[in-house]
Amino acid sequence: MGEKLTGDLTSLIDELARQGRAPDSEALLRVAKWLAKFFGVDADEVAILDVSAKDKNLKFVIPEKLAAVGTIPLTSATALAARTVRDRRPELANNFSMARHASVFEGVPLGRDPSEMIQKIMSAPILEGSDVRGVVQISRKGRSTNDAGVDFTQKDLQNLIQIAPALDRFLKLSRLP
Repeated sequence: MGEKLTGDLTSLIDELARQGRAPDSEALLRVAKWLAKFFGVDADEVAILDVSAKDKNLKFVIPEKLAAVGTIPLTSATALAARTVRDRRPELANNFSMARHASVFEGVPLGRDPSEMIQKIMSAPILEGSDVRGVVQISRKGRSTNDAGVDFTQKDLQNLIQIAPALDRFLKLSRLP
């Protein structure tokens, strides 16, 4: 991926930080679109979740619409995001629709046909030192695995891991009043 792309994301986050407040809807969409463009997906296929150690759950930051739906308990046996936090490791699943997973959030309309579900997904922890502060997920949705497009590769997963540290700063901004 290279330092330039990580730098581009860092520049975007620096710009948001200069505003001195939590990112608004437009800023959240800018981050989602940046990640979507980089990974060749749509903005509604990008998710960033924040870990609440106090409440022991994950809350969506992106997509913003999912924040109002609820949270994911870190103890969930079926949520990939919760497993990413617990295991502290990235994961790639090009057959995600076949795996047992929490699907309540997939039922929330985000502007696409409801029959288009997550078929493929990458998930990586957002770390601050050795502490997991959140999760970033990139998915491909479709009516079927083939309809969702090309498989994610190990290189894609490595790129996701490489940009995750920049997203720690983004999560800190999202917690501002």
